[in-house]
Amino acid sequence: MLTIVRASLSLCALLALAGTAIAQTATDARPPKSVAFSFEGPLGTYDRGALQRGFQVYKEVCSACHSLNRVAFHNLADPGGPGFTDAQAKAIAASYKIPAEPNDKGELFDGSGNRLTRPGIVADDFPPPFANEEAARAANGGALPPDLSLIEKARAGGAAYVYSILTGFHEKPPAWFKVLPNKYYDPYFQDWNISMPPPLTDGSVTYSDGTSNKVDQEARDVVTFLAWAAEPSMEERKRLGLGVMAFLIVFSGLLFLSYRRVWRDAH
Repeated sequence: MLTIVRASLSLCALLALAGTAIAQTATDARPPKSVAFSFEGPLGTYDRGALQRGFQVYKEVCSACHSLNRVAFHNLADPGGPGFTDAQAKAIAASYKIPAEPNDKGELFDGSGNRLTRPGIVADDFPPPFANEEAARAANGGALPPDLSLIEKARAGGAAYVYSILTGFHEKPPAWFKVLPNKYYDPYFQDWNISMPPPLTDGSVTYSDGTSNKVDQEARDVVTFLAWAAEPSMEERKRLGLGVMAFLIVFSGLLFLSYRRVWRDAH
């Protein structure tokens, strides 16, 4: 009897060790959180307030590391965009420094070796935060911050994935999981170790419209802005799609009535 008990205890210990070993290798990213956005679905549209607040989050927080290479300043005032006026788009552009063309002496650098710059204009694209990939990696511990123009199209899970990453930093890692040096725990990122520090905190930005600036709201707003950046013509595409569907329904009805009329006397 004692032998059986010992064998049972040994088996339990082995199973526990096996379970721990399995757990320690089970670091696949969690499925994205279930979260709804106004722009989702066939009738979804962008929330203009969220777009403008999301741009503020991008400019004040994300743009320090992440580029937005496929967006120009004039897009901010385009139909279907965040709803900024032309004057506001010009002011936003002018607040950025753009690498200048050679001066009248053919120089690209000033006497101190700094690159000559000029205020941005609406025709310019958003400038990247770093001069090149090497500079970006050097400033981020060897990691390359991805461009955010198409991030929600490039990642499985889209908007929900980006939202989950942004709001997943504040979860506590399990006791058995080791956060690597210069990494941060985020269970929605593959392998759970991510190079990006937590970008959002409560109060990261101050909204002029009085909207709550908790992490959840900041994440929702910047995710909405990045969804627009990835697909600025989404609303027009949906309007066109609905128009085509309505036309096809009416056309199908007319065809059916024509069929009934033409073949009415044949039956």
